[in-house]
Order: sequence, then structure tokens, then C-alpha cells
Amino acid sequence: MTPTELLDRAKRATESADLLLGAGDLNGACNRAYYAMFDAARAALIAVQPPPASEAIKTHSGLISAFSLQLVKTGQVSIELGKSFSKVSDIRLIADYSDEEVSADRARWAVEQAKEFVKAIRLHCTTTPQPVAHSGSSG
Repeated sequence: MTPTELLDRAKRATESADLLLGAGDLNGACNRAYYAMFDAARAALIAVQPPPASEAIKTHSGLISAFSLQLVKTGQVSIELGKSFSKVSDIRLIADYSDEEVSADRARWAVEQAKEFVKAIRLHCTTTPQPVAHSGSSG
């Protein structure tokens, strides 16, 4: 997938998170918020040059680690974005795998963080030079 396709998917996931939040499905909203951030982070990593090895971003922990190392630690995205991605990941694990119900406040926070994250990453990707495809012609 291209960064643009991933960002479009991330935006749809934030919209789904909003719908689920409004319907009272707090755990579902947290899940969709996290996956919005996940896809946006993938888009940002694919957009950087050189992009990380695809194996490095196939797992959740690998993607979060690569995002932190290649984008946060280099100052390309803010520390706050890195922290919110990590925190929403933790909330998603609770929502998906524990018997604990995520609170309404926490779910609202996760959805808002996802919206801000996707917006910031979309801006980052539009200001990051994209690789030029080689057309195979010599001029």
C-alpha cells in the first residue's frame, strides 16, 4: 500500500472510532483509534527514505519501535505523537484482550489522539519528499 492509501484507511478508521464511541462501544472505539494510528504510522515510515525493511514493520511492536527510532528520535515528528501512539496501543490491548472495560473518558481521549495523530502524519507525509518512480525511459 502507498502512504496515501494508508492515510485514507487511517481516516476511515478514525471515522469508525467516532461512530463506535457514539454508539457506546468503548472497546471497539479504542480498537479503531489504534488501527488509525497504526496505518498512519505505516504511511509515515513508508514515506521516509530509506524506508525500514518491511519485516521490521509487520508486527505491532516492530512498527511502534521503528516509528520511534526513525521518526521521533530523529525529530521528524514530535515526542508527543510517539507517546500518544504508545499509550493508545496500551489502551487497545486492554480493550481487546482484558476483561476490563475501558472508561468513556479514556476511550474519548484515545479517539481524539488518533484524529490528531492522523492529521499530523498526513501533514508530515505531504511535506516529506516522496520517492520518484523510475519510468525506465532515458528521456
